This record gives sequence, C-alpha cells and structure tokens, in this order.
Amino acid sequence: MNIRTLHKNDFPPLLNEINDPPKSMRIVGDMPQTEKYLAVVGSRKFSEYGRAVCEKLIEGLRGYPITIVSGLALGIDSIGHRTALRAGLPTVAIPGSGLGDGYLYPSSHRTLAKEIVEHGGCLMSEFADDFPSYPSNFPQRNRIIAGMSHATLVIEAELQSGTLITSKYAIEYNRDVFTVPHSIFSKTSEGPHMLLRLGATPITQSEDIISALGLHPHEDLFSTRDYSECSSDEHEVINLLHEPLSRDEIIRKLGKPVYVTQTILASMEIKGLLKEEMGEVHLL
Repeated sequence: MNIRTLHKNDFPPLLNEINDPPKSMRIVGDMPQTEKYLAVVGSRKFSEYGRAVCEKLIEGLRGYPITIVSGLALGIDSIGHRTALRAGLPTVAIPGSGLGDGYLYPSSHRTLAKEIVEHGGCLMSEFADDFPSYPSNFPQRNRIIAGMSHATLVIEAELQSGTLITSKYAIEYNRDVFTVPHSIFSKTSEGPHMLLRLGATPITQSEDIISALGLHPHEDLFSTRDYSECSSDEHEVINLLHEPLSRDEIIRKLGKPVYVTQTILASMEIKGLLKEEMGEVHLL
C-alpha cells in the first residue's frame, strides 16, 4: 500500500486543536471529508451483547455524514470498522504500530486494513513505517483517536483498560463521551457505568448519537436504501420495521399464516434486508 506523509495542514481539523498534536503522520488512503468523526472503542474481550450493540448502533448511522474512527485492534475496534464498511460509512484506522508491510498491528487485520482503504477510508499512524507494536504505543495513539473525533463512544470496558485511556483524553480535549449501559454483573460494564457516573451521555439507540452530534435525523430513515425491487410481502415487513420488533409481533401484525411470514423473513434475511439479534428483528 502507498504510504505517504500527512502534514499538519492536512490533519483532521480537531486534531490540531489538542495540546500535544503529532508533528506529522503517515497515511495510507484518503482522509474522509465528513461532517463528524465518531470514535468507537471498546474491549478486546467483548461479549455477544457488546458485538450486537456495536453493530446495531453503527448500522443505524447509515446515510449520515459520519466517519467511524478506531484503532484496528481485536474486539470492538474491528467490529466497528467492519460494521462501518457494511453500512457504507467511511472509517479511519489508527493502529499502535507503523504502517509498513510486516509491521502493521495486528497482522490478522491486514485484510481489513486493505478493505478500509479500498472503501474510501484510511490508515494513519504517528509512528515510523517500520516501527513495531509496543505496549507504550497504545496510549500515544489513543490520544489521536480521541483528539480527531467530535465524540468517543465506549462499548464495554474494564476499569483498567486502554479504552478508558481514550475516554480520558476525550474528556481532557473537551470532546463528548458516549457510552452504553450494560449488565451490572459484567466486568466490562464497570468502565461504561463509571463514565455514566461522571456525566457521559447514555446511548441506547442510533438516534441518540445522531442527536448528540448535532445532526438532523432523516425525515425518512429508510430513504438511504432502495427497496424498489422488494416484493409486496417484503414491503409490508419493511413498513412495520420503523422500530425493531420481535418475530412474534411481526407475525401478529402482518396477520398472515405463521409459515408464510417465517418464509418472508427468512428470504429477507438471506438478501441482507434485515437481521435478528437479541430477540428483535432489525431492518438493515
């Protein structure tokens, strides 16, 4: 991949406002020019709940002028990048290593890194191209994630974690911090619940993010996807799913035989029109 220097004049605007900006950075791909940059960070040891929440919230941002920023790491970071790609949102990855071949960390995400660049996003690093990954790199790169973003969304984090370092930088830089409530019995809920006590914005749906970022919700939330080729039966389901519903609710509201509705839903899921998670069916 073609690595080049990104000078301070070409940084994302907010990055130059922090008290310790990098002198220059290395970049692969093009910096997305969107209205808002949203950092999405969380635990490497994510739960199924964390994965589902991350996917649902980012998928709900489809069609908005938002770039997803994260660290290319295992866990929530990579889920955030991949979900952004599926939702047609640009994404920026800031790894804790150089960008050179054989140095990009983690090596298991090199294919993901290529996909990010191919879909209009970029990789950025403050480190030299041949700089390996060291533990001390990650707090340093976390300040860039927080510094270039209008807000940081925390999805699952233990109290002693790099994720909370990112949120700490966001607070220092006077950026918004969002987080998602979780079970009181989960270790990865301790970080988000601490942030809520400190005044972080609770997020339970994509609309919360859109509003907190100062964007206007689409009058028609489904205008960003073309459903013109769907069947009349599929349109009936689409019209119901202005909000997630359980399968039983869909069956009851459609009023069709159960096996007919089950067949329609199965077909739509195969086509990528909807997804069932945590007992609810969501339109994609």
